[in-house]
Amino acid sequence: MDAFVASTLLVALAEIGDKTQLLSFVLAARLRRPWAIIAGILVATVLNHALAGWVGTFIADFMSPETLRWVTGVVFIAFGLWTLKPDELDDDEAPQAGSGSAFITTTMAFFLAEMGDKTQFATIALAAKYDALFWVVAGTTLGMMLANVPAVLIGEKLATRLPLKAIRWTAALVFVATGVLTLTGIA
Repeated sequence: MDAFVASTLLVALAEIGDKTQLLSFVLAARLRRPWAIIAGILVATVLNHALAGWVGTFIADFMSPETLRWVTGVVFIAFGLWTLKPDELDDDEAPQAGSGSAFITTTMAFFLAEMGDKTQFATIALAAKYDALFWVVAGTTLGMMLANVPAVLIGEKLATRLPLKAIRWTAALVFVATGVLTLTGIA
């Protein structure tokens, strides 16, 4: 259960102001089909994070527990620093209305936007840290949904009211604290 809670918290915080959350705002504004967009985000996230989680467990099988502890600790600290850099969504990355169904457009756009994203790498690290692939994928998926469903439902109005800088700093501190606790063997 620790894997589920940690995965949910870390990804939900890291996702605030992330490129894929910005994509959620854009999809909501352009496609105007919130439930199809939410379903597409869910499918894309499950697929992407299942793949990332599998990679994390695969990596963990080849490292000693001590090496894995150091690698994941340093990676979490790096994610904390990476979280401080706000993401931007380029116009050429944003899907246009009329480019297929909202569900298919969202699923494809979200899956591709998550490739190489900090939440995908966080999923890899979390799966490597915890020996609980299902709970990590379930937690990271829930974290993504907690951050992106409000973005789809409320759209731009929410983006202008959230203290994104404070949320980014909180997420960064959580990642760094997780890294430090991992390095010290406490977590």
